[in-house]
Amino acid sequence: MDLNLIWFILVGVLLTGYAVLDGFDLGVGTLQLFARKDEHRRLFLNAIGPVWDGNEVWLVTGGGALFAAFPEAYATVFSGFYLPFMALLCALIFRAVAIEFRSKEPWPWWRQMWDILFALGSTLSAFLIGVAMGNIVRGIPLDADHEFTGTLLGLLNPYALLMGVTVVLLFAMHGAIYLVMKTEGELHALVRGWVPTLIGLFLAAYILFNFYTLIALPHVYHTVQARPWILIIMAAAVLVILNIPREFSRGRDFNAFLSSCIGMALMMAAFGGTYFPNMVLSNPLPENSLTITNAASSPKTLGIMLVIACIGIPIVLTYTVCIYYIFRGKTKLTPQSY
Repeated sequence: MDLNLIWFILVGVLLTGYAVLDGFDLGVGTLQLFARKDEHRRLFLNAIGPVWDGNEVWLVTGGGALFAAFPEAYATVFSGFYLPFMALLCALIFRAVAIEFRSKEPWPWWRQMWDILFALGSTLSAFLIGVAMGNIVRGIPLDADHEFTGTLLGLLNPYALLMGVTVVLLFAMHGAIYLVMKTEGELHALVRGWVPTLIGLFLAAYILFNFYTLIALPHVYHTVQARPWILIIMAAAVLVILNIPREFSRGRDFNAFLSSCIGMALMMAAFGGTYFPNMVLSNPLPENSLTITNAASSPKTLGIMLVIACIGIPIVLTYTVCIYYIFRGKTKLTPQSY
């Protein structure tokens, strides 16, 4: 296995870690306005309170790995998606500020305002991540120098928008399953009642999106034909998601959340398998695409970075495991809570 392939997999693993971990807290934000009581909304916030900022470390490490291992792909993506990424950054900032400011005052209008900003910031973040992924799969116009030649309106095409909606539903489902694991009593029963609907909505969007992909994107259709194992991974992802109600019926809330995590990881694996060996696909001129070969750093750089990654990734993993272990169990409100 050469260094380029190793780094393609490592970047994929880091971004999958971000999708799985930050996905549920973005989903909790999307669901915030569906809780009617202030106590319930506080429990939502405190369920993700100890972990949400740590989850975003995976986005930073994934972006850093992309920058160092495939600098030309990083530059092309971030310059081409500049405005959507600025909007994503603003949404993440508003969301973080809402978490910190909401409980500073007891006034209903104050809390309602931050609840709305928290829900909008979370939903917009999930949507823009989906739009970016949709354009990555569809391909963006690049010239011979690998410079983006499209427009903002071109990025808001129906395919990418459908991917954005699908990701919002996925994260909302993932967030509801996490909340079932972290709540009890009346709120537990309420959120648990949401899960079947969210699973149905997500699976409908996911299946529609994949049919649309095979019809609208011939290059993806040909890739799946050549790599039929991608269909097996996608089918496994659907089966794992369908296993969630079964785990709930047996009272195994953690296993249900684990199933959701595995399902998301399988979807990301199918995404990577479909996209390989491209880093940035050029559409309509595929010869201008950036691949793991022509977008990579020098072998010496990749080798040094691999040593650093072998030291750094276990540290990030250890930190993540410790945080989740320390704050395990049902969420309780205390005077120090949000």
